[in-house]
Amino acid sequence: MRKTDFITLAHGGGGKASEELIEDVFLPLFSNDILDSLSDGAILDAPKTGKLAFSTDSFVIDPIFFPGGDIGSLAVHGTVNDIAVSGGVPRYISVGFVLEEGLPIAALKKIAASMGEAAKACGVSIVTGDTKVVPKGGADKIFINSSGIGFVPEAVNINPKRIREGDSIILSGTIGDHGIAILTSRKGLEFKTETVSDSQPLNGLVKAMLEAEPDIRMMRDPTRGGLAASLNEIAKASAKGILIDEKAIPVKRGVLSICEILGLDVLNVANEGKLVAFVPEESSGKVLSAMKKEAAGKDSAIIGKVGGAKPGRVEMKTAFVGNRIVESLVGDQLPRIC
Repeated sequence: MRKTDFITLAHGGGGKASEELIEDVFLPLFSNDILDSLSDGAILDAPKTGKLAFSTDSFVIDPIFFPGGDIGSLAVHGTVNDIAVSGGVPRYISVGFVLEEGLPIAALKKIAASMGEAAKACGVSIVTGDTKVVPKGGADKIFINSSGIGFVPEAVNINPKRIREGDSIILSGTIGDHGIAILTSRKGLEFKTETVSDSQPLNGLVKAMLEAEPDIRMMRDPTRGGLAASLNEIAKASAKGILIDEKAIPVKRGVLSICEILGLDVLNVANEGKLVAFVPEESSGKVLSAMKKEAAGKDSAIIGKVGGAKPGRVEMKTAFVGNRIVESLVGDQLPRIC
């Protein structure tokens, strides 16, 4: 069979073309003892104590290559981060590819290489996967589903029900970077300040935080819907009021300027490498100090406290006078952001 430079329907047929795709693209870049057996499932080692953390996500981002990353590294980071903010130590990932007929194999290799590098940097193994091919027009280049498994130490209990009045709210860095990078790339908008996605793993940061204070109440990575959506979800789940301070929220000047020009609220803009944590007030100083020592948390800041607002509601002390209610958007102001 003559090899081709593009994905064909034969690559999803389970025959020689499928074998070549696995052997030429995926195995060299994802290789590990578990995956190399090419079994239908992965047999994994599990710890004798603690709990299991499991997460799944699908990535349909447009464009698939963007400033600061691509759909491959994003899929790994997104799954690793979901496990990490649940209090787990990520260990294993599965990946499922939906490929559109006509996708250049060179692009697929670039994405797979990015995934392999991201997995290695995160300390996780891609241990099983699947590939499907749909006819031209049946998808948009490539979609990826990734699922992750991690292990939660016995002392860790991340749950919004554990949030208490007076707890400090810590944000790990600047918000809005990812959403604005994708928006400007997709629309071809040109600004003096280049925006780069914040896509990055958070498991190292979470490890440092839990070493400083194992009793962290709650963590969340504010992806789709941004910080506003995450805080509203937590406020409702905990039945607590949340008050944040606009002046304390780190935002890059360029990102804020673009939001103002385009009429966007930066609180609603997606992030892919940030977390928000609820920490006992007496421990907030040492947690913040530990976060600032990590590359992923160097711009961390305490942005508010639990209390000072109606239960289940998020309010923000504005830079002017008074508070305003912070609400989640009804829809998605920028679809296919991840």
